[in-house]
Amino acid sequence: MASSNNRLLAALASRRLVCDGGMGTQLMLAGLEQGASGEAWNITHPERVLEIQKRYVDAGADCIITNTFGGSRLMLERHGVADDVVAINQAAVRIAREAFGDKEGFVLGDIGPLGAILEPYGDLPYADAVAAITEQAKALVEAGVDAIILETQTGKEEIQAGLEGAKAAGAPCIIASFAYDLSADKSFYKTMMGFGPEDAAEFCEEHGADIIALNCGTGMDMPGAASVAEIYRDTVDLPIMIQPNAGLPVLENMKAVYKQPPEETAAETPAALAAGANIIGSCCGSTPDHTAAIRAKVDAFNAAN
Repeated sequence: MASSNNRLLAALASRRLVCDGGMGTQLMLAGLEQGASGEAWNITHPERVLEIQKRYVDAGADCIITNTFGGSRLMLERHGVADDVVAINQAAVRIAREAFGDKEGFVLGDIGPLGAILEPYGDLPYADAVAAITEQAKALVEAGVDAIILETQTGKEEIQAGLEGAKAAGAPCIIASFAYDLSADKSFYKTMMGFGPEDAAEFCEEHGADIIALNCGTGMDMPGAASVAEIYRDTVDLPIMIQPNAGLPVLENMKAVYKQPPEETAAETPAALAAGANIIGSCCGSTPDHTAAIRAKVDAFNAAN
């Protein structure tokens, strides 16, 4: 567990924070080719990554998530850049920090799924998963992140490996973030591996997470995020972070497209704050305009409380 004087946790004790929004779609708009490594851009096109993250800071984000979602050695191997794992992750932290300029802000070092299913369900040995996560987390921590965020998690084995690896790397604060899917009858949320919010929250608290979170997932809009935040709040005493999608997707040319306007996404923000969300960002389909709209609601809440 992080020490009580951790910068991020200290800030959360006095106010609610805003996180940034979608990164993948922003990289595509900036020219990243389908299937290419967005993480490699931290070295090859740092100015484009910086421009995106600056827009989120200008929109009012207190927290910027590093452009390292697929930044583990196992994921970078697919693009032939595994040997640059340390350089890619450390460049990402420098870029995110630079995006804040002279503003106070928190840099969250992003570690996404490893792209393989762990034993006993899949082929990836647990020790290999821990090693890959530790290596990435260590690079992020050495570059000065305020927290490690383990994003889009779905199963017990990988989140346990993530928490173990982040702790081994000396992470100052660890955020465990799950991707939940809405059931067919729209009555509950579960991860792809069958993990519910109560189980996820209890497991992560027990294994040393400092903040319990959610991001992405099928049917995960702001009202859905508020309902999961409420379950988290009733289950554990950890601070809560949510990053819902920009509404529910529509199918266009066989692709899921998120079209919810910023003001509609932000309209449900007060409910999420009332449910206990301490940090609110956004995920698929969101833009700096969504961040600005959420910022306005969070400012109003902070002023009133």
